[in-house]
Amino acid sequence: MNKQFYQEFNRLVYRETLANGLQVQLLPMAGFNKTYAIMTTNFGSIDNHFIPYQATEPVQVPDGVAHFLEHKLFEKEDHDAFDLFGKLGADSNAFTSFTQTSYLFSTTSRLKENLAILLDFVQDPYFTIQTVQKEQGIIGQEIQMYDDDPNWRLYLGMLGNLYPHDPMHIDIAGTVDSISQITPAILMTCYQTFYQPSNMSLLVAGNLEPAAVMEWVKENQAQKQFAAQVPPRRLFELHDPSGQDVIPFRSLTMNVSRPKIMVGLRGIKQFPVGRDRLRYKLAIDLLLDMLFDDTSDNYLRLYDQGVIDDSFGYNLDMARSFYFAYFSTNTDQLERFADEVMAILENADQELDRAADRFNGIKRAELGRLIGLLDSPEALGNRYGGDLFDHANLMDEIKTLQAIELTDLHSAAHDFINPQGMSVYQIVPHHQ
Repeated sequence: MNKQFYQEFNRLVYRETLANGLQVQLLPMAGFNKTYAIMTTNFGSIDNHFIPYQATEPVQVPDGVAHFLEHKLFEKEDHDAFDLFGKLGADSNAFTSFTQTSYLFSTTSRLKENLAILLDFVQDPYFTIQTVQKEQGIIGQEIQMYDDDPNWRLYLGMLGNLYPHDPMHIDIAGTVDSISQITPAILMTCYQTFYQPSNMSLLVAGNLEPAAVMEWVKENQAQKQFAAQVPPRRLFELHDPSGQDVIPFRSLTMNVSRPKIMVGLRGIKQFPVGRDRLRYKLAIDLLLDMLFDDTSDNYLRLYDQGVIDDSFGYNLDMARSFYFAYFSTNTDQLERFADEVMAILENADQELDRAADRFNGIKRAELGRLIGLLDSPEALGNRYGGDLFDHANLMDEIKTLQAIELTDLHSAAHDFINPQGMSVYQIVPHHQ
């Protein structure tokens, strides 16, 4: 095992890439009772166009396959993995994003047995026509439920504006029509292509003895036979990298009591890779805090004038091949909100100069928040970005943030903020 000691945090991290390609990272936390494990494959909702494992011709699979596969892996011929975790007193779950699928559990006892369950159920697919048809009904109801959620429709509508011809504008779960086309054969094709150990990682944090845990994982993997490692051949490309296809404005009528609005900003410039990408992301996070957090002049002014209320929020989403920010609120002043947000963004340089005395405070607040997360095994696992940030963990993230200066925020603003990438999506009540 490779070891790295983070002296300022008094933490030791153990890493090893196994013979089958599985990347394992162990973060022991002295004095903790809980242990958290998360196993991730580099496969998400946008990976629907690829060349299958041991094939030569590309395929296009239905939207929602990655999420569907997440659901199906828990179910086996004679048991459900959720039940196995439950009998051992562990909590388990899973989630799918645009570019990854993760399976996880937390426990305070019997780590070896729980870890074996995680590795075994993820690496032992079981699909039948009957179970797939059953899951189509379950996920179909889930999709319809989200169709009635105005906040989700607002977010998905904005993605439709920013990426109208790319798979990001489709619900991660797919559509009722697309999941009806999923078959056991399609699931197996995706599984064989993307669930190779060399396309996966395992992170365990909390109460653990590193040498023992690594040996358990190696023993488990040695009992299984895996095909030769072949990197997945994804064929995803942005329809228009220049952003000329961004839709400036759309509106939806729903049964809501107050109008909702979101302003989106699509990153057009190709962003860095590895740790430079992490630094870029953290710089944009600080930039948005400087411009819009609840201590900023902009927030206080817009709140006092009734343009925004406590529902106001903003975020940056960054994935393998794209990134975007969004700003949303409930408001009766829809046009005013959109104009204000876009004006603040377009004048980011001047805004940063005016608020320069706040930079150190904003940065210290974010550092304090991240340092506080060091006491959370779940945070250590969930913030692990895998290949996206060259396998940086939370300690790496903190060290990167410490090095960021105000000039980095100006540079990030120049690279990220552009009128071509801005868009507005709103939801208005039926009576308006």
